[in-house]
Amino acid sequence: MNTGVVLINLGTPASPDAGAIRAYLSEFLSDPRVVEIPPALWKPILNLAVLPLRPSKLVPKYRQIWMEDGSPLLVYGKRLAQGVQAQLDREQIAATVVLAMRYGQPSMQQAFTQLREAGCERILIVPLYPQFAASTTATIFEHTLALFRDARDLPELRFVKRFHQLPGYLDTLAQNVRDYWREHGKPQQLLLSFHGLPKRSVELGDPYLRDCTATAEALQLRLAAEGVPIDIAFQSRFGRAEWLGPSTLSVLQAYPGDNIRHVDVLCPGFVADCLETLEEIRIECARAFSQAGGEQFRYIPCLNDQPAWINAMTGLIRQHIAGWPDLDAV
Repeated sequence: MNTGVVLINLGTPASPDAGAIRAYLSEFLSDPRVVEIPPALWKPILNLAVLPLRPSKLVPKYRQIWMEDGSPLLVYGKRLAQGVQAQLDREQIAATVVLAMRYGQPSMQQAFTQLREAGCERILIVPLYPQFAASTTATIFEHTLALFRDARDLPELRFVKRFHQLPGYLDTLAQNVRDYWREHGKPQQLLLSFHGLPKRSVELGDPYLRDCTATAEALQLRLAAEGVPIDIAFQSRFGRAEWLGPSTLSVLQAYPGDNIRHVDVLCPGFVADCLETLEEIRIECARAFSQAGGEQFRYIPCLNDQPAWINAMTGLIRQHIAGWPDLDAV
C-alpha cells in the first residue's frame, strides 16, 4: 500500500505583484490561529487598513528576493520534496512525496487530491516548522481535519508535531555554520534569530519559546568548540501586542555600542529562505546594523535544498512511516 507524505510550509504569493500579495495576505491573516483578535475587531482592520495598504508596500520587498523560478520558499520546497522522493525511491520505500502550502498554492487540498489519485490510503503530514506553535503547526493539523470533514473514504493520518531535537536537523544546521566559517572566517558574534510570537501565546501554554530555547542550546553545544558567542533573538513582529524578546533588530542595533562589529545571523526556525530571511534579515537588519556602527554583517542561508538536509528529512519521514502494517500482505 502506497504511503503519501505531505511537506507543508507557510505559503507565498503566486507572484511579487500587489494583487497576488493581497490574495495571500487575505487568506493568511484571516486565520484565527494566526491573528488571535476577535473577528468583529480584526476584520474591519484587515479589510479597511491592512489589505488596501500593505500589499503595495511589500511589492518591492518581494521583488528583491524573487528567484527566476518563483518564490524562494516555493522553489526550495519543491527541491526538498523532489530530493526526498528520489532518496525514498533509491531505498525502495513506497511513498509519494508532495509539497503544499498552508496559504496559497500549491494548496493542501490539491496535495491531498493528488495523493488520493495516486492511491495513497495512508498519509504523513510533515509541517516544515522545527519548533511547534499554535499559529503555524496547529493550524495545519486543524485545516487537515477540516478538509476531510465531509469525506466518505478517509485515509489513515499521522502528524509530525515538531523536529527541533532531530539530530539530523541540528547536525546539518551546525555543519552549515562551520562550513560558512571555514570559507568566510569567524565573526565576533553569532545571532540566532527565530520568528517572533506574542508573549500572550506562550503564557496561554504555547511551547514555542521552550522549543526555540532547546534548539539554541543544542546548537551551542555543537558549536562550542568554535569559540564564537551565541545569542538568541526574535524577529518579524506584527501589531501592537507584546512579543517575545529581545527583538532581532534591537539586539543588532545595540551590538556596535558593545564593540561587537562583526556579526553573523542564522535563522534556525526557517528551513527554507523566504521574505523574512532574505529581505528582513539580509537587507533590513544588515542596514540597521551598519547604521548603528557595525562593520561586517553576514547572513548564513537556511538549509534549503542541501543534500544533508534532504537526507535528514528523509530520515525523519522514514521513522514516522515505520510500523504502518502491511495490509496488502497475504
